[in-house]
Amino acid sequence: MTTTHDWPDVADNLKGALKELRGGTPDSMKAFSGLARAALEPGALSTKTKELIALAIAVATRCDGCVAFHAEAALQQGASRAEVLETMGMAIYMGAGPSVMYAAQALEAFDQFAVRKDAAALAATA
Repeated sequence: MTTTHDWPDVADNLKGALKELRGGTPDSMKAFSGLARAALEPGALSTKTKELIALAIAVATRCDGCVAFHAEAALQQGASRAEVLETMGMAIYMGAGPSVMYAAQALEAFDQFAVRKDAAALAATA
């Protein structure tokens, strides 16, 4: 399979720019981080479900960085590939043709982060 992006690399490359943004606009970014924490807090919906929703929105809004971060976060929250695929079905339904392209990329991102996580787990046991 030919990949469109190295999604872990997309996330890693954005981290430096986000650090700069946090340093240049600390109050705004602190408020944004607080909003993110509050939105992701488990309630009627689990944090995993909320990350899957965020991934679907990332696809529908065509945000590469959002796809990278929320694919990784969904994996960290225990989402399965099957759950990501169903979520992509909803994103495609809501976002039409362009979301089909981003859904393929979101699945690719999830798979790449899963491979990285598996490799790290293997290295830790060696």
